[in-house]
Amino acid sequence: MAVVSARTFNQSPSSVKAMAKDGPVFVTDRGTPTLVVLAIDEYERLTGGGSVRDSLVMPVDVDFEPVISRDVGKVPLL
Repeated sequence: MAVVSARTFNQSPSSVKAMAKDGPVFVTDRGTPTLVVLAIDEYERLTGGGSVRDSLVMPVDVDFEPVISRDVGKVPLL
C-alpha cells in the first residue's frame, strides 16, 4: 500500500500506475484520502465480478464513407 498527494498523482501518473502494480495507491487531497488506484486484476479480484476489460471493448463494425475531394484547397459541401 502506498500514499501519494494529489499533486504527485497529477504530475507523475506513470509512477502512480507503476506503484499500483504492487498494491493499492491512496491519493490524498490535503491529507484526506480521495482516490484509490488499483491494478485491474486486483479490482476484479475484490469485486468478484467479470472482466471489466470486456465491457470497455468498442464495437468494430462502424459505417463510414470518407468524402474525397479532388479540388485542393476547397472544402466539399455535404
